[in-house]
Amino acid sequence: MAEQKSGAQISTKAFIQAVVIIFILMMVSGILTRVIPAGQYARIQLDGREVIDPNSFQYVARPDFQVWRWFTAPVEVLFTPDGLSKVIPIIVFILLVGTAFGIMDRSGILQAVISAIVKTFGGRKYVLLLVVTFFFMALGTFFGIFEEIIPLVPLMIGLAYYLGWDSLTGLGMSVLATNVGFSTAVFNPFTIGIAQQLSGLPLYSGAGPRLVLFVIVYAILAVFISRYAHLIERQPEASPVYEEDKAGKAKYGQFALDNSLDENPRMRVAAIFLGVFLALILLVLVALPLLPALRDVALPLTGLLFVIGGIGAGLLSGAGKNAWKAAWEGFLGIAPAVPLLMMAASVKHIIASGGILDTILHWANNAFTGTSPFAAALMIYALTLVVELFVTSGSAKAFLLIPILMPLADLVGVNRQIAVSAYTFGDGFSNLAYPTNAALLITLSLTVVSYPKWFKWLLKLWFWIILVTVVFLGIMVATNYGPF
Repeated sequence: MAEQKSGAQISTKAFIQAVVIIFILMMVSGILTRVIPAGQYARIQLDGREVIDPNSFQYVARPDFQVWRWFTAPVEVLFTPDGLSKVIPIIVFILLVGTAFGIMDRSGILQAVISAIVKTFGGRKYVLLLVVTFFFMALGTFFGIFEEIIPLVPLMIGLAYYLGWDSLTGLGMSVLATNVGFSTAVFNPFTIGIAQQLSGLPLYSGAGPRLVLFVIVYAILAVFISRYAHLIERQPEASPVYEEDKAGKAKYGQFALDNSLDENPRMRVAAIFLGVFLALILLVLVALPLLPALRDVALPLTGLLFVIGGIGAGLLSGAGKNAWKAAWEGFLGIAPAVPLLMMAASVKHIIASGGILDTILHWANNAFTGTSPFAAALMIYALTLVVELFVTSGSAKAFLLIPILMPLADLVGVNRQIAVSAYTFGDGFSNLAYPTNAALLITLSLTVVSYPKWFKWLLKLWFWIILVTVVFLGIMVATNYGPF
């Protein structure tokens, strides 16, 4: 039997499925540039940032964006401002994480840490599930942390395997919980903070109802994950990734709790070393809202800290020469995610190069005329969900949409606090549903979960969360939430 490779290994089937889905989106985007007329808003400087002048739209000549460039867009996007500031740092980040995870996997340090976590909770695994889920939700809603927690995902999946669950459970209590918390945005500086500033609202105003929504959404997520975990514990074959998970469960699910951290001095030193770097990563995450300049380097910085901690822990634990082989296997295993990220980023590049993004926004602008306040709030929600497919950056989308949405909200009688909340929900809750989102692609690349299976699993939760947020918007319109 061939030796199992270390780290995250993207299967050929999952890679092909993702390529096909994103390629279709690229072609659809290209076709739209031929069907929708080109248009343009003027951009103005506001507090040193570029925003749209909502009264400046005009149709323009179609840009000379040839069909063959639809196919070269994944490479072209690397040389754009978005490519240099976002895509390339994300690529570096994912390669660093894959390399470090390969070493941690081979050295046994992950298994030792998982044993220590389980022993801390004395076998109360569903309490552990709820605590971990709340912790990750809190990181998202109070600190605006999302992509930066991805290095912790393999540990959470290993924990889920060990406790008798599957990789979907591990994803649910970690990155999904972070995303859901990020989207409720009680004090998220990168969504509600930027949107309120652009809208002229007091910073973090109206937090009370958002805090209530956070508690409700946490309850929904906790019930969703707990019920699913109970199902998988009783009927492992009911997992959509039952076959794919077999190798991981063989690795993490069959070892008994031990005292390796106490009995093996080298493993104890390795765990302390890794713990120091995980603490540094957490420190970076907590400092993000206080040091906005840190946001631009947060991904590569957390990746660098993780790779130093992972390699150091692997060497200290006694992995020896095997550590470098595991690092290479981890690097090669995660490398197929790079072209997927480039393809996903090219979707926005095609739309923008074809000159139709502003036209779509202008048409949405016209559709608001004569609507009721509640209908307008839902349209803001829906428009943001649509634009999110092409423009995944929350801050970039805020500077694109908020200058257009706020005057419209004023005209139809939706106060700006409600409009900002509708925008925030549309920006956040779709992050882990769309295949163009870099965080989703990176996360799935670290697991055996394919995008179609992930989306199908997520759909029920997404339905309930969207329903709750729609009801929230209805109540807020009825009570004139804010008002500001």
